[in-house]
Amino acid sequence: MPSNENPKQIKSRQRVADHGEVFTNPREVNAMLDLVRDESFRLDSCFLEPACGDGNFLIEILRRKLSLLKDIKSQTEWEFKSLIAVGSCYGIDLLPDNAEVCRERLFVEISGQIGKKESSDGYEESLRYMLKKNIVCGDALTYRTAENKPISFCEWTPIAGSMQFSRRDFQFDFLVTQSHQYSLFDEQGESQSFDEPVRTYPPLHYTQLYRYDLL
Repeated sequence: MPSNENPKQIKSRQRVADHGEVFTNPREVNAMLDLVRDESFRLDSCFLEPACGDGNFLIEILRRKLSLLKDIKSQTEWEFKSLIAVGSCYGIDLLPDNAEVCRERLFVEISGQIGKKESSDGYEESLRYMLKKNIVCGDALTYRTAENKPISFCEWTPIAGSMQFSRRDFQFDFLVTQSHQYSLFDEQGESQSFDEPVRTYPPLHYTQLYRYDLL
């Protein structure tokens, strides 16, 4: 599933010198994803990119997942399942502009799939909220955000038959220490059985996820 984009692999020589920033070409991205093809086309299979840049890997993963929704007629079902796809994509980048561009690219990709239809009230706010939580500006080597706080990630669990998600937050350094790898998930793509969430939240409807900050 090749991308229609042709992004530059570097933004500036200074950024390469300062941060070693070189973006992966979509052709190479898709070749690598094809090595785990079945997982990349599974809606709830989780991926973490610890140096996500402006999203070349994550957007291709999201496109593969969204391709599974093409025959869904119900808008509410499509929106709910699109958030399952988004909730399974995680990224960290050292540079705030990269993290912001990554979030926006993923948002635009989903908005483009919706087309001219008017989304449900609260859907876009929930989508942006989920992207803000899942794409973090920070250092994956020190486990700290740009504000020097511990990086944490949300586990978004869809509740069958209810159009709701439950949420649990886990601290990234704890996850790495426990799993001994840069992944929140096992080799089959299933969530690791960690039992020390930083915080557990009650379920909310998929159009109300942005209200979690009010709880």
